[in-house]
Amino acid sequence: MPLLSYDSLSTYWSAPVVEANIVVFFNLLGALLLGLLVGYERSYHGRAAGMRTYGLVCLASAALTVIVGYPELWFGGHSQVTGYPDVTRVIQGIVTGVGFLCAGVIIKEGFTISGLTTAASIWAASAIGILVGIGFYFAAIMLSIMSAGVMMWISKIESWLPSRLAIAVVLNFRKGFEPGEELVSGAMNEHGYRIASGSLVISTSEAGQVWQFSAFALRNDTSYSIPAISRELAKVNGVERFQLSFARN
Repeated sequence: MPLLSYDSLSTYWSAPVVEANIVVFFNLLGALLLGLLVGYERSYHGRAAGMRTYGLVCLASAALTVIVGYPELWFGGHSQVTGYPDVTRVIQGIVTGVGFLCAGVIIKEGFTISGLTTAASIWAASAIGILVGIGFYFAAIMLSIMSAGVMMWISKIESWLPSRLAIAVVLNFRKGFEPGEELVSGAMNEHGYRIASGSLVISTSEAGQVWQFSAFALRNDTSYSIPAISRELAKVNGVERFQLSFARN
């Protein structure tokens, strides 16, 4: 049968292939919802990887796994004639190579990590390409729509949900002043923030001690915004200069 004939091309949209694509879609939808659920827990606590990152990773992982269960339908069923090609080894190589590419777009500066969602979207794009490559066109289209929807809309949904603002704090104390952890922790608690455990870094310079740490708001309130906390930090005893920034992507 010629590969470009109508009968050959129509096999990619035959009833068994479409049914398998629909089953794959429901697998992807379930994976997306569960990934968003886990990601919300991280987002609530102000971590760098939030709902979008977890949703995309879970979505792509499900796509790469579920297609292994339908080898007889790969390439519109033509693999039955030529023998089942070892597509899984090709997928393994693609995922490994794309993983290195994803690592290149993740940037860490201080306590701020950016590029995680972009990296996850690149990985999801590789899953889309794999679905197209094996002939699961409907599943590839749905995965594209779901991935784009996650990147465009989940951040807005995330902003509506209760969460804790995470910030990175750098405090420069005046020369000769020796701050204590209770002083700094008490000042942050008084202004509605708690220092994240294990994030405190202390260094010294000729100008005095420098304390760096990340902290998260105890409540989702506009009074705990960065401009608000900056006005309060200026009043802390011994603080000569400070720097505030978001501690997530």
